[in-house]
Amino acid sequence: MRSFTAIIERCPTTGQFVGYVPALPGTHTHADNLDELHRNLVEVVTLVLEDEDPEPETEFIGTHTVRV
Repeated sequence: MRSFTAIIERCPTTGQFVGYVPALPGTHTHADNLDELHRNLVEVVTLVLEDEDPEPETEFIGTHTVRV
């Protein structure tokens, strides 16, 4: 079993949650709630990994707050 970090944001226009995995291009999805988003992310990552076994392009390090 492999683990990937997903970035989750909320669309200001639709209010939906948007998730993507930076390490795997093409792995992005959206949903009305976080449970549905999680299921969608599992599905899209599984589909990408079935097509090929890509090496992650990036490594998640963390977040950083910039105050200006």
